[in-house]
Amino acid sequence: MESTRQHKIARLIQKDMSDILLRYARTLHGTLISVSEVRVSPDLSMAHIYLSVFPQNKVAETMALIDENRHRFRGELGTLERHQLRIIPEIVFHLDETIDRMERIDELLRQDR
Repeated sequence: MESTRQHKIARLIQKDMSDILLRYARTLHGTLISVSEVRVSPDLSMAHIYLSVFPQNKVAETMALIDENRHRFRGELGTLERHQLRIIPEIVFHLDETIDRMERIDELLRQDR
C-alpha cells in the first residue's frame, strides 16, 4: 500500500513527465505519448513510469528513443521539481499494455457470442 507521500510524489512526477514528454513528442511527428501511471518506491529512490504510445506501429521505436533519453528526462524532471524533492528518483519507463489487454478481452467476448 502506498503512503500519502508516495502518492503525492507519483502525481507530481506524472504531471511533470507528461509535460516533458509532450514537448518531446512534437519531434516525433504523429506520435502521441501519455503517462498513464507512476509508481514510486517506498524510499522514493525509483519511479516506474508507465506510458501509452499511439499509433501502435511506432511503439517499439518510440520506447527505444525514450529509453535512450532517460537521463535527459530525469534532468528536466529535476529542474521542474527542485523545490519539491531533495533527491530526484531514478526513472524507469514501461509500456502500459492495459488498453491492448482490454481490446483483446473485448475481441474474445465478441467471438463467444
